[in-house]
Amino acid sequence: MNNDEFERFVLKFGKDILRFCRMTTGDAENGDELYQDTMLKLLEKKKRLDSTQNTKSYALSTSIYLWKNKKKKYANRMRLLPIDSMDEMSDEGYEVSNQDAEVSPEHIILQQNEIDMVQGLVASLPERYRIPIYLYYSADMQIKEISEILGLPEGTVKSRMRKAKKQLKEKLEAIGYDR
Repeated sequence: MNNDEFERFVLKFGKDILRFCRMTTGDAENGDELYQDTMLKLLEKKKRLDSTQNTKSYALSTSIYLWKNKKKKYANRMRLLPIDSMDEMSDEGYEVSNQDAEVSPEHIILQQNEIDMVQGLVASLPERYRIPIYLYYSADMQIKEISEILGLPEGTVKSRMRKAKKQLKEKLEAIGYDR
């Protein structure tokens, strides 16, 4: 893949990959960082990439791989040296600032709370169910592409998505969400 092909790839699929990275990490800052790491890794390997192949699937696989490695490193660091929680720090007199608190109209707040609730429920799913859901809904991928990325049969991906949807439905019904 040459520079022009890589640039076209980024323009065509960059938003999907960024959205997937943000949903996988759970916030914009870490998602942006994962996206940058993914694009850097692809840029390093661009000569070996073939633009006729499904490069988007490869990019998403790369981001999953990078995210899992980052989580492992973080888990090891926390095992060696845990960080105090913000509540404990505020109890000890440290000031925790909330700079992002903006006054918004009520419906925007309610809508954002609803989005946060659903995203939180999706994020609470086990990784084996969460990743296919993210790939399907945020990266706009088909079941066949997801199965290739994850190295699983299509039937397994379908059953994991069905189980994830069932768990989400049960959790939403348990909290009284009826939409």
